[in-house]
Amino acid sequence: MSNDPRVIIDENPMNWRQYVVVFLMIALNALDGFDVLSSAFAAPGITQEWGVSRDALGIVLSAELVGMGFGSIFLGGVADKMGRKPTILLCLSVMAVGMYMAHAATGVTILTIWRFLTGIGIGGMLAATNAVTAESSSKKGRSISMALYVIGYPLGAVIGGFVAQGWLLVEYDWRAIFLFGAIVTAALIPIVWLLIPETPAYYAALRPEGAVAKINRSLRAYAKTEISALPILAENAVKPKVTAILSNPRLRPVTLLLAFGYMFHTITFYYILKWAVQIVADYPPGYAPAMAASVLTYANIGGAAGGFLFGFLLSKWDIKWPTIAMLLLGSAAVMTFGLGRDSLEGWRWATVATGFFTNAAIVGYYAAFARGFPAYARATGTGFVLGVGRLGAAGSPIIAGYLFTLLGNDELLAVSTIMALGSIVSAFLLWRLPIRDADADLAEAPAGKPAG
Repeated sequence: MSNDPRVIIDENPMNWRQYVVVFLMIALNALDGFDVLSSAFAAPGITQEWGVSRDALGIVLSAELVGMGFGSIFLGGVADKMGRKPTILLCLSVMAVGMYMAHAATGVTILTIWRFLTGIGIGGMLAATNAVTAESSSKKGRSISMALYVIGYPLGAVIGGFVAQGWLLVEYDWRAIFLFGAIVTAALIPIVWLLIPETPAYYAALRPEGAVAKINRSLRAYAKTEISALPILAENAVKPKVTAILSNPRLRPVTLLLAFGYMFHTITFYYILKWAVQIVADYPPGYAPAMAASVLTYANIGGAAGGFLFGFLLSKWDIKWPTIAMLLLGSAAVMTFGLGRDSLEGWRWATVATGFFTNAAIVGYYAAFARGFPAYARATGTGFVLGVGRLGAAGSPIIAGYLFTLLGNDELLAVSTIMALGSIVSAFLLWRLPIRDADADLAEAPAGKPAG
């Protein structure tokens, strides 16, 4: 019987408690999806109340994305030092405060600050919940658990969209969206506290004082066999560092091409997610905020469908060319979005198409992260790539807002065409990427030393 708790979790069937933990991670990712896009749902109301220009609104819409970058870097590290569970509780608290204070904001500047703070919590949450999902699932159930976890993000936006357009924006105003998010976020804190144990993998990696007892407490929660001692560490065990993904001559091109490819795609991806509601509200004949918000719901329905279908097909196909196809089709869908529509139903189906293809490409990139980095540098490489990607995500609403100001609010096709170029550049960089099985190719070579 193995003394490695990671092997015990990997090789044994999942019990009900593990399924509960995975379900809660999906729910937390869905909450992140709603919280990130809450400012987009609220954008028309904010514009009407305060008369915000499009370039200024772009900064508001980018605030939580910038915060997510900081949260991923700083709070992601906290999850490796303090633990996954304490980090999730900390992030939920930060998010609840940020959402509540955003609903009480009295101007653009203070709203931007609170959205930035909310983004910090969301960024840390993404790092921690991703780890918990992987480390609480068996080897057999991990793929489906991770797929459902990823889909939780657009599903949260879909559910939140129905709540926003069908209730909050009908009965109240834009502030109710942030207040609703604060209440749901706060309600999840005691649930996480009671139902989620710290992962055995975290204790096995950190080896704190009393590690065996702490690991056994988590294993008992999962109804797994307890251990008597931790396995002895190999003297030459590799400790991943960010320098490994940049100093290793085999990993460097993979890292840079993935990082900048993902970054350029997020420019296109977040243009629709952050601007579609405002565009539809302003486009003649114009629609009420609650009606305009429905297009974002449809975009995320398309995103969930595209992500699920493409994730399933990737188990049968290779990664590179299907993802390039999704990038190019997503770019074309964004360009056609810029042609405008004469009905709300037309706008909805246009955003379904953009969501389907652009989110499918996101799933392709996540698969490439897993393939492109060896085990000893996978978390470091993925974190670096996502961190660079946040630059594109944060810059996208600002770039679009500046383009509308520069070219004019009527130049939807021109702005959409320019924003669609991000996915085309991404497709070119992915075409240059030598996707191979990094674990086999590098044979788990030590950091900085190429295999063979």
